[in-house]
Amino acid sequence: MEILVCVKRVPDTAENEIAIKSDGTDIQRDDLVYSVNEWDNYAVEEAIQIRDKVGGSVTVVTVGDSEAEEVLRRQMAMGADNGILLADDAFEGSDGRGIAAILKAVVAKGKYDLVLTGAQADDGAAQVGGMLAAMLDWPYASLVNKIDTGDKSLKIGREIEGGNQEMNEIDLPCVLSIQTGINEPRYVGIRGIRKVASIEIPTYAAADLGVAADAVGPAAARVKRVDYFTPEMGAGAEILEGSMEEKIDKLIELLKAKGGLK
Repeated sequence: MEILVCVKRVPDTAENEIAIKSDGTDIQRDDLVYSVNEWDNYAVEEAIQIRDKVGGSVTVVTVGDSEAEEVLRRQMAMGADNGILLADDAFEGSDGRGIAAILKAVVAKGKYDLVLTGAQADDGAAQVGGMLAAMLDWPYASLVNKIDTGDKSLKIGREIEGGNQEMNEIDLPCVLSIQTGINEPRYVGIRGIRKVASIEIPTYAAADLGVAADAVGPAAARVKRVDYFTPEMGAGAEILEGSMEEKIDKLIELLKAKGGLK
């Protein structure tokens, strides 16, 4: 089975204190530590497990600049067979629809049976997987937390409200958005990272993909981010200060004081 997994390089919230620029146009990105999007990590692990069970290959792809290559190499060190970097100034500022259009062009260049994405990324919109499936006219399922392989279809479990699971059968080829908890992503060691350090990763620009520059990017975006802000503290609210451990301790004390914990 030929599997394509869409991944994204995002700020690591466990390693960074996220702050907003004074003009509200973006977060402060200087000196941020980046890593692979958490949901995407589970998608890659699931792809590797499927490949190991039924054969085939796993390719990871990302839209970003040259620095995004580190995410691809990490996922290749994890066990993915190939990486593809989609880098072009024209791609910057694309909304979910624009990213899906770029990824559609990559799928068209290959012969993939299955495309996996994370359930959502750092913007929280959870749009790209569904939009990509619609553009490809492929079946789609979101919040997938179980996959059983078959010859021409998959049996999948989806997380639904109330902690319940919905079981479905979906034909191949298809697009699935993977929920966290579907597996336990394997540890990536230094040896694995060194092993893939010299592997050449192809880079495709808009012209290579046959994507018109004016069909993506901010000019084509139908959704635009207009402002970043910290919500005002409402009546009775309290902002906890200090390190993460200090905040946890203060939260526990508050919950005990208000009868939330005994």
